[in-house]
Amino acid sequence: MPSSPSAATPETRPQAQGPITVAGVSDDQASVSAAPAGDGVVVGPTRDEFGGLIGAGSARTIRARWHLSSVGRIRKAVIADLQARGVDEGTLDEVAVVVSELVTNSFQHATPLHDNTLRVHWTERAGVVEIEVSDGGGASTPVAQPAAPYALTGRGLRMVRSFAHEWGVAHKKGAVTVWAALGGPSRRRA
Repeated sequence: MPSSPSAATPETRPQAQGPITVAGVSDDQASVSAAPAGDGVVVGPTRDEFGGLIGAGSARTIRARWHLSSVGRIRKAVIADLQARGVDEGTLDEVAVVVSELVTNSFQHATPLHDNTLRVHWTERAGVVEIEVSDGGGASTPVAQPAAPYALTGRGLRMVRSFAHEWGVAHKKGAVTVWAALGGPSRRRA
């Protein structure tokens, strides 16, 4: 039975013109390959709520609006991306705590970047995850506080220090970045 001219087959469906670029990684550079769905439609890699390709490329950067409600969304995006890259569960658990602490510390003790956002950048190489959280800086440089058993606050960077193989603080062009390496030693030094 001949098909009607308006019926599209997988061979005649229009294709996107050129690569789509989101968060610094274009679809043609993505390490996640597209697979045909049941009806022959090509389905691309999954995107997170920040618009980035989950598990694609060697690094990701997101900017989240400067609001405490962004903590959970950021943590979810980072963990989903690292799970897609095959990072082991132990490291993922540590990353979840570290991301939450660094982002929360930024909101509590710093100011936003010039565009009223917070920047979170991460890389994964051979199971080693490096997380960077950048903000506009605060009244003081982030440091791990001494142990104070009855204090209600001040444990965040001590927790980061206990999970991370290395961590540090960098100042650059109106931004303060706190970084941590998990899952093994990083290739950078503070």
